[in-house]
Amino acid sequence: MKRRVLIADDEKNMRWVLRQALEAEGYEVAEAADGKEALSSVGEQEPDVLILDHKMPAPDGMEVLRRLRAKGFRFPIIMLTAHGNVQTAVDAMKAGASEYLTKPFDLDELKLSIEKALKMSELSAEVDRLREEIDQDWDLEGIVATDPKMLSVLDTVRKVAPTAATVMIYGESGTGKELVARALHRLSERGTKPFVSVSAGALPETLLESELFGYEKGAFTGAVMAKPGRFEMANGGTLFLDEVGDVSPGVQVKLLRVLQERTFERLGGTRSIEVDVRVISATNRDLQQLIADGTFREDLYYRLNVVPVTIPPLRKRTEDIPLLVAHFLTKFGAGDRSISPEAMSAMASYQWPGNVRELENTVERMVILSRGDRIGVEDLPTEVRAGVNVCDAGTRCFVLPEAGLDLEEVELDFVRQALDRAGGSPPKAAKLLGLTTKTLEARMQRFGL
Repeated sequence: MKRRVLIADDEKNMRWVLRQALEAEGYEVAEAADGKEALSSVGEQEPDVLILDHKMPAPDGMEVLRRLRAKGFRFPIIMLTAHGNVQTAVDAMKAGASEYLTKPFDLDELKLSIEKALKMSELSAEVDRLREEIDQDWDLEGIVATDPKMLSVLDTVRKVAPTAATVMIYGESGTGKELVARALHRLSERGTKPFVSVSAGALPETLLESELFGYEKGAFTGAVMAKPGRFEMANGGTLFLDEVGDVSPGVQVKLLRVLQERTFERLGGTRSIEVDVRVISATNRDLQQLIADGTFREDLYYRLNVVPVTIPPLRKRTEDIPLLVAHFLTKFGAGDRSISPEAMSAMASYQWPGNVRELENTVERMVILSRGDRIGVEDLPTEVRAGVNVCDAGTRCFVLPEAGLDLEEVELDFVRQALDRAGGSPPKAAKLLGLTTKTLEARMQRFGL
């Protein structure tokens, strides 16, 4: 790709000489005859280097330099002048000039100055990239993390993002699966192209099919005009397919085809449409169990599961809770407010069945309802400040979350916790749960453990 040079000089002969010399070196050259034209040309041409004459009709070169730097333009600017002195050169460099040459100058000197300026610009861009990468160690695309488990996930994201690999993201509801998908997209070569999201679980089969693949006019009652699907909308970019475990068998067949052949037809259509789309899927379900049950295609699973990424639930990354709380306080305009140690301890102890999404909602609620500069235990929702309460007669009871819960999920979680604590031994885990080994093994089989 040719580098673009903009020459801003009121001397026509000078612009001609410079153009001939630079085009011979392979540069793409544009011209501006005065300061006003130079400022407008920068936006149009997006030059890699600006060669700027010091003395030009208003605004002069120095004023153009100041305005461009004030607007945030960082490309190299080489100043030219027929009346050079030390102070003028110092002023130009202070204002942001990359180089300062006095007329008449040797063309080879100018060429070397341009090459040097471009190399310095590339080095500066690389430093910025590395600095951003360092910053992303704890905050990648809005993903706040210090816990080693989550940092390992982010490391995987950075490694796989530049590739074309299909990614499957596993995680409970509210863990941030779409944030990870967006990070994968942004850090890829497709980052400037569309990111299109669709939730399979929220749509019935017929509607999901039309959403994914589009439809032609007259394909069904109400199809008064043709409509492109999400695959077409994501062409060149990324399609995020959430809750892929809920996709019906019929739609699975079409998904498999588009993944294999990169072609499909709209509903009611016969024309094959080619697409270049990276598919990132996500699920909170056990796909292996769905395959065993006969509700999910094994060949589709292997197409989607090239690189699996598992996001740990918040209860497994408690080190992140203080950082997340601080992040959300800032997000909701309460960055100057503090959390009492007791309140933070209660939040760290709570299981967070809704994960990061529930934590975010909790912080927002506390910001709205609490008074004063310090948020205490009394400002926490009931379920957070008393996740496990002592009931009458010394028995222990659990407080039902306001949003309710899925008993099947609770049972599965306790079985997993018991097995972890028992080192994988069913007899020991059964004892912790107050069950017989036979009963526990039956439940393990039911849960696919």
